[in-house]
Amino acid sequence: MLVTLEGIDGSGKTTVWEALQAEYPDATFTREPTDSWYGEAVSRSIGDDDADPLAELFLYTADHADHLSRVIEPALERDELVISDRYADSRYAYQGATLDGVLDRPMEYVRGIHAPFTIEPDLTLYFDLDPETGAGRAGATNKFERAQLLGDVRANYERLLEREPYRFIRLDATRPPETVIESAIDVLNEQIDARGPGDERPPTE
Repeated sequence: MLVTLEGIDGSGKTTVWEALQAEYPDATFTREPTDSWYGEAVSRSIGDDDADPLAELFLYTADHADHLSRVIEPALERDELVISDRYADSRYAYQGATLDGVLDRPMEYVRGIHAPFTIEPDLTLYFDLDPETGAGRAGATNKFERAQLLGDVRANYERLLEREPYRFIRLDATRPPETVIESAIDVLNEQIDARGPGDERPPTE
């Protein structure tokens, strides 16, 4: 089962991801950007305000492809629970925002690049937070943590939720961290119980 945690910067999803590790010690915990050299290139671009947004998209995409082949696919083949802090939806939401005005229908373009090879999550926990609070929490230390951009990113997340409501569960990230963590654990336990033993992922395209 592939579970992903999504939300704008400052939404607290990484705090939840860290807390879940104590609840599910046998699961595979991973994140994007990864700790590979692809991920290091992504991290460098995040810190560069002048990075070309289209080139940046392909850095993220390369990191995602490596993440799938090196971590996620092998773990799923071992029938493990995989919990990822950020995944392809971050690309659709963030790069869909940074490429606005550069490409026509940017989010659809990014989705189209990923479609032939990515794996759809079984469940996505979406931590919903207003952009001003997110920027304040994150500290606005890089270009992706600014309220104006986060507003566009949040709007893209809403489009994703409307498009695929069957896999997204919205969590109110304005609540205290311990409350959000408890909600995430409750939702995840319900989903794991609902799948039951022996459930298989549908074949990927």
